[in-house]
Amino acid sequence: MNWDQIQGQWKQYKGSAKQQWGKLTDDDMDRIDGNKDILAGRLQEQYGIEKEEAERQIDDWVKGRQ
Repeated sequence: MNWDQIQGQWKQYKGSAKQQWGKLTDDDMDRIDGNKDILAGRLQEQYGIEKEEAERQIDDWVKGRQ
């Protein structure tokens, strides 16, 4: 699975993303709307992590969707 597939089916995946990152709100999920950069930015803000760590977490989550 790649990010393009997740982006195209964001409504199906946002529940899983919310379980993964519980600090993200429903409003966050609606704003993210499948955009990987926005997700990374929200993770940085909510969890106080660096961009590289946010991207690593996203990549690990995507791998888990396979």
